[in-house]
Amino acid sequence: MARSPFTLVAAVTAAVPGAEVTGARALTADGDGRFDSAIATLADGSELVIRVAADDAAAVELAEEALALRALTAGAREILPFRVPTAMGETRVGEARALVTDLMPGFQVEAAHLPAGRGAAVSVGQAIAAVHALPPSVVRAAGLSVRDAAAVRAETEQLVDRASATGRVPARLSARWRGAVADDALWRFESAVTLGGIQALSFLFEDDPHDGPQVVAVLGWRGLAVGDPAEDLGWLSGAPDAAADVLAAYTAASQRAADDALQARARLHAELEFARWLVHGDELRRPDIVDDAAALLDSLSSGLRADDLRAAATYTGGVDSALDVLDRVPATASSDIDTSMQTDAYRPEDLWHDAEADEPGDDREHADPKTATGSLRADGHEHPESPTASGHASWDEPTQDLTDVAGVRGPTHDGHDGTSARDAEGAAGSDQPASAETDSDEAQRAARAALQRWTRSDSE
Repeated sequence: MARSPFTLVAAVTAAVPGAEVTGARALTADGDGRFDSAIATLADGSELVIRVAADDAAAVELAEEALALRALTAGAREILPFRVPTAMGETRVGEARALVTDLMPGFQVEAAHLPAGRGAAVSVGQAIAAVHALPPSVVRAAGLSVRDAAAVRAETEQLVDRASATGRVPARLSARWRGAVADDALWRFESAVTLGGIQALSFLFEDDPHDGPQVVAVLGWRGLAVGDPAEDLGWLSGAPDAAADVLAAYTAASQRAADDALQARARLHAELEFARWLVHGDELRRPDIVDDAAALLDSLSSGLRADDLRAAATYTGGVDSALDVLDRVPATASSDIDTSMQTDAYRPEDLWHDAEADEPGDDREHADPKTATGSLRADGHEHPESPTASGHASWDEPTQDLTDVAGVRGPTHDGHDGTSARDAEGAAGSDQPASAETDSDEAQRAARAALQRWTRSDSE
């Protein structure tokens, strides 16, 4: 049974000595039930978030998160162009571990709804580059994991072997992954500080009247380590509208050597999340998890455009839509990063007011909020028509859609209208000639319309 906000905030004073709690409220962006969470208002007006683990796996996550946040010294935080939560204290509520952090401002956008153009996409790319530019000494000093390219490659090979040994990985995928592991060119990269698999919901945005939505905070630091920077880019396969702009901004802001195989490894890491889920179920002797993972792998295999992952310039594989379910990985899987517990929800009119949106006849208010997408059930009984192969690199050409897979990897983020950036752009520009605005202004208008619709949800 979930604990009430008043019960939770009573523990804040134990975790933060001297804290004078004057109010309590629920965290409206509450997530998947792995934590009980609430917001405590203090006498000085500041707000803290308390999260209490619901099980042992969630307790481990909280411990990892606290360790990582404490590893980020004042000097390291000064380098970053956004805010990072501060671990204010830890305590126990009964037998459960509890972590208290400060409340981060901003709103979240799921990957599939992240709009293209300047604003959110560019800011996300720059934020990821900033994380990767942190000095490795930050990680080493805290005793966190440090892996070079050889170590990442060895871990990947071990995962492929363990997953294949279950007998539930399609031969096509097994051969694809083994071919990638065997390709020396794929593993020539410079390791960097990473978050170990950042997700779209790790980013919190606030509106800038000139530059559009900007990343103001980043969540999900429990995977802080030195490793493969491509691990933090795999989620882009689920962001078809924004992926190209995010990657371009990341590349432009990156201070590291060029990495021609970055996209190929990012897709590989994304695909291997399903392998991790399979291995996890096998280790726990959970047939339900194993069957679930096997169904996902079968669906992924049937949607691939090409078998060879090694050719980054021509690969346009099927991870793109398969990533729709990666955000639902349970806490028991190592890739999952909880980002829903450290920020509250906001009303859209408090985030981005557009005077033009108030004008009569503005078609942006009439865009169809029910953009249809193809679907594929996890049991593989229904597949969309497979697209033809393409010779051009692309992040945004989905081969299948697993969005409607129910109950596969935890709860989805419901309550949003699902309007895409493309829908919003079409609605916003329907009554204006193309010559009236520059491409940059069109992208900005699309971003504004999409994010206004995105935030108009049950958070109000």
